[in-house]
Amino acid sequence: MLTFYWYPKCGTCQKAKKWLEAHQIQYNEIHIVENPPSKETLEDLYKKSGLELKKFFNTSGQKYRELGIKDRIKTVSETELLELLASDGMLIKRPIVTDGKKVTVGFKEEEFEKNWLS
Repeated sequence: MLTFYWYPKCGTCQKAKKWLEAHQIQYNEIHIVENPPSKETLEDLYKKSGLELKKFFNTSGQKYRELGIKDRIKTVSETELLELLASDGMLIKRPIVTDGKKVTVGFKEEEFEKNWLS
């Protein structure tokens, strides 16, 4: 069973959800703003994803700009970045989907096909 971290008002999340439902893939949904993943969960997702930590930031979000993260991201520690992400679900790029082994961040149909149709 997949875990699907999402924000219902996010268009990308809605597309991802439709894709999962169209392919009859079962998932547990978690509202990423009401229940943001903990620092430890984010660290686990990040390590399993194989992506750079900066890929977990919602760079188009208002909060990201307000906090000036673009400039800070190069100079602060991984721990500080994980704490920042865990502090506010609006800072996290979404959706995040995981089966406990693999992780996808955002929605690209090819990525979903490769990871979640096997």
